Amino acid sequence: MWVSRSRRLALCGLCWLAWLVPTGAQAERLKDLSSLQGVRQNQLLGYGLVVGLDGTGDQTPFTVQSARSMLQQMGVNLSEKDKLQAKNVAGVVITAVMPAFAQPGQTLDVTVSSLGSAKSLRGGTLLMTPLKGADGQIYAIAQGNLLVGGAGASAGGSSAQVNHLSAGRIAAGATVERGVATPLGQGEYVSLELKDGDFSTASRVVEAVNQRFGAGTAMAQNSRVVQVRAPLSYDERVAFLGALEQVDVKPAPVQAKVVLNARTGSIVMNQAVTVDACAIAHGNLSVVISTTTNVSQPAPLSGGQTVVTQNSQVAMQQDAGKLMLVGPAVQLSEVVKGLNAIGVTPQDLLAILQAMKAAGALRAELEII
Repeated sequence: MWVSRSRRLALCGLCWLAWLVPTGAQAERLKDLSSLQGVRQNQLLGYGLVVGLDGTGDQTPFTVQSARSMLQQMGVNLSEKDKLQAKNVAGVVITAVMPAFAQPGQTLDVTVSSLGSAKSLRGGTLLMTPLKGADGQIYAIAQGNLLVGGAGASAGGSSAQVNHLSAGRIAAGATVERGVATPLGQGEYVSLELKDGDFSTASRVVEAVNQRFGAGTAMAQNSRVVQVRAPLSYDERVAFLGALEQVDVKPAPVQAKVVLNARTGSIVMNQAVTVDACAIAHGNLSVVISTTTNVSQPAPLSGGQTVVTQNSQVAMQQDAGKLMLVGPAVQLSEVVKGLNAIGVTPQDLLAILQAMKAAGALRAELEII
């Protein structure tokens, strides 16, 4: 493979992380490899009002309408002519996650985010707000004082801010009012869902479970779902599932993959990445543009005008690229050693990997996130 000129990438702080621990060499608990089908979290959503702000609220129409409706429900009658100028109120969206088997009375953490143009939610109090699920039913009620992680100050037209001021959290700010039925399997079977679908790993799970609980206990339905025979009694089934989670399984080696993060410039390879023998010519092209500003000041009382001129200089430099031979590598450490031998910089690593993949020299899947 011949790469005559590596293109510069707009990736700052490119970081190359290599995992040198062999994949699949160590047994893992079945609890870490899979989850029980049907045992899941549920998202909750609500709209409410935050009061008590120090003049940092919003005056959007939906906030004014919500505040007017709330006051009317509390017996405060306002006519349409009365203009509500409440700068200490903000309309917010509340989100929460209700875990599986949550029961009435259990508390949840909630996140409160401004929906309008509120400058800050710092010091605010969320009024009682129902939280609904995807089916439109109310499952929790949220209320409490907000904790905002950001800080900001302004004076004389200047301002400084750290983190976001328009979002905050309330620890244990919601109380569950209704639970969600979570069945532990149907009939005499429960289903395990592997987090990463793989036929080899699924067969190893079946082998490990049958060895622990007896032949015929587990059956693989596909590369992700494994069906397990469990006791019918809930008490015995819970104890059985607790023992099932502790079964050690040695997962199959993962697929060779290189993950490229275009936002942060990070490149991560797993242990299964290998490289075939190839030749690489690596060189750099640098373009430097420098601009100098000159000011021409006229003599006093001459009636002249001040003139500002700019002098730009462009310099181009190309480093000589040498043809380097990279031998076949069967381990990740050898891949790293071979790429370092040709002097690959972090800025050019992405282009080199893409070119190697196109030439068939990189035995891995490229994934850009």
